[in-house]
Amino acid sequence: MTTVEILSGDVADQTPAVDDEERAVDVLGIGFGPANLSLAIAIEERNAVLAPDRRTTACFVESKDGFGWHDGMLLPGSTMQISFLKDLVSQRSPTSTYSFLNYLHQRHRLTDFINLKTFFPTRREFHDYLSWAAERVSAPVRYGTTAARIEWSGSVFEVDVATAGGARETIRARDIVVGTGIRPVLPTGIAPGPRVFHNHRLLERLSGLRVRRRARFVVVGAGQSAAEVAAYLHDRYPEAEVHASLRKFGYMPADDTPYANRIFDPESVDEFFTAPAHLRRVLLDHHRLTNYGAVDAELIEDLYRREYRERTEGTRRLFIHRVTEVSSIEEGEHGAVVALRDIGGRGETLVDADAVVFATGFRPWSVRELLGTSIPADEAYDTAEPIVSRDYRLKLDGIPGRIFLNGGVEHSHGLTSSLLSNLAPRATEILRAVLEGDRVPVR
Repeated sequence: MTTVEILSGDVADQTPAVDDEERAVDVLGIGFGPANLSLAIAIEERNAVLAPDRRTTACFVESKDGFGWHDGMLLPGSTMQISFLKDLVSQRSPTSTYSFLNYLHQRHRLTDFINLKTFFPTRREFHDYLSWAAERVSAPVRYGTTAARIEWSGSVFEVDVATAGGARETIRARDIVVGTGIRPVLPTGIAPGPRVFHNHRLLERLSGLRVRRRARFVVVGAGQSAAEVAAYLHDRYPEAEVHASLRKFGYMPADDTPYANRIFDPESVDEFFTAPAHLRRVLLDHHRLTNYGAVDAELIEDLYRREYRERTEGTRRLFIHRVTEVSSIEEGEHGAVVALRDIGGRGETLVDADAVVFATGFRPWSVRELLGTSIPADEAYDTAEPIVSRDYRLKLDGIPGRIFLNGGVEHSHGLTSSLLSNLAPRATEILRAVLEGDRVPVR
């Protein structure tokens, strides 16, 4: 195993005369999705007004081979559910060159976008915006590199990382910001396979899947992604049947009204964080339909019109199996037999499907899996939940080093913690905490 210093993306020569703290980078970001990308931009823009000896050094490691954001879910025509103004920078610095508006200007589409009269670009366009920003940012990013273990040396963190080729190295850092995003969730007892998979890999899996001309698909889930997948399959395979399994009676509309959307305001994080635990649970329950298990009203109406039209024409292709769940799947080489059980115990429907798509959500990656024996992990968690301060700092008693969680703290900071809604304000707060005592403000 080798020890490296990363300040500009190159491996530095080992110099015994230089101690660990001097070799350490100021900030090591683990994961390089939108959250840590926003942080990298904030660091770059602050450094731009400082003398070289006062700049914050930062580097990032990312397990993927390149930048990506839910690549397998970029369905044609699917739009963002948040305003483009909640981009990587605008709520921190509206004049930043990393804004979505500047991206449009650079792509020569600003006027055309204005003529759309919308706040909601397509996901494909927003993905291109994020990729454009990731290519421009100056912070060194080591793609194809996975953090395996975090230890405390007594003066700095030592992070064991592994490259895609199997090489192991150690990166030293004064502070760590974990922005590893979310991972897909399948229901208990469901094993993934070539024809049984989560929707986050939909486009990739479909591209290599041979299906019958009159194929059948099962889509499990009642949220926005599930509804989008059902509509997409119904369009792409014009002779196929699409069977949607919902535990609910039907798709529920997302609440995107102005007062409900205040739960996503940066100022609401303070109100949520200071609320007692029982009130936090109440607020999450009350506002769940702003984000979870809810669908845009226009898409619900579109699916209903399709189903109704097919009923009148006598050629059914879209089937909504309400109040059902998957009780068993038997996957074979050419398909999967799915048993959809009525939750009330009123029977079961068998579907001989070409593929089964689970749009069953995500959960945050846990940093606890990375903490080594030199870090008091048990004291940093309350059962399964991390104990986090208002500035997103993980509780680490007895260690002066700091680990910040850039996402995955819904239980303490509210619904925005794993969404794009609060990227720029959260990056600002984390960077301010990293720079405690510095006299140069973060814009």
